[in-house]
Amino acid sequence: MYNKFKGTGVAIITPFKKDLSVDVESLSNLVKHQIDNGIDYIVVLGTTGESATLSNKEKQLVKETIIKANDGKVPLVLGIGGNNTAALVEEFQNTNLSDFEAILSVSPYYNKPTQEGIYQHYKALAAVATKPIILYNVPGRTASNMLPATVKRLAEDFKNIIGIKEAAGDVVQAMKLIAAVPKDFLVISGDDMITLPMILAGGHGVISVIGQGLPAEFSKMVNLGLENKVKEAYELHYKIAPSIDMIFAEGNPAGIKALLQEKDWSGDTVRLPLVAASSSLKSEISEFISNFK
Repeated sequence: MYNKFKGTGVAIITPFKKDLSVDVESLSNLVKHQIDNGIDYIVVLGTTGESATLSNKEKQLVKETIIKANDGKVPLVLGIGGNNTAALVEEFQNTNLSDFEAILSVSPYYNKPTQEGIYQHYKALAAVATKPIILYNVPGRTASNMLPATVKRLAEDFKNIIGIKEAAGDVVQAMKLIAAVPKDFLVISGDDMITLPMILAGGHGVISVIGQGLPAEFSKMVNLGLENKVKEAYELHYKIAPSIDMIFAEGNPAGIKALLQEKDWSGDTVRLPLVAASSSLKSEISEFISNFK
């Protein structure tokens, strides 16, 4: 098993200045906060990083900034996904992956492929990938659900497909998935609110959004879950849970950026079509942070 991806990964934001340019200093400091507070790995240029609205030049800047700030301390995973399989194969072949331990690749969105289409998509990627692939199922964004049977088939057929970020928000599906896949295949929560029950059901950790805002506390909860210290883990879960509702109330990453701004770790600027969190949500977040101990 790829134990380096067991525990707490964070899907890191891309901080922007008020003029919408990439805030390199905030990004660098944010990476250091993650490492200092015990997270296990960082996912670069995922959905939370607003990769859809970054130019290729900006994506390169984000990668270089994170690689430099990380300085080899924790594993890095690069998000490379899309709904044009041929273009994605080309991107896999042409991207310098020397500083990354794996690729996180989202199931094709908008096209709504069948389960066979999803299988064939990942088969094409596995054929050219030079680093391990972590699948990403997020039907709320892709409009199609990658079923446990399809994941099992991919896990058994391709040794370089090593895990899945499962973000259907469905504990029953997660349990079926854990039961179906080989024991060394990583089932990683992509939903902060059900991370703990997924871990206790046999999952291996999380790729988190709230984790970057509360890295020490969320990482501790995940570790307690992995150690099967159920009572202590749930005490932390219920303490953190209100913030999870808050950061997703008006969309991601507007919410987590508002929380990070409250902690003076980053600004709250997002790029259209996203808009910053409302003043009422910011007030809720501010009150939560001030009372969080």
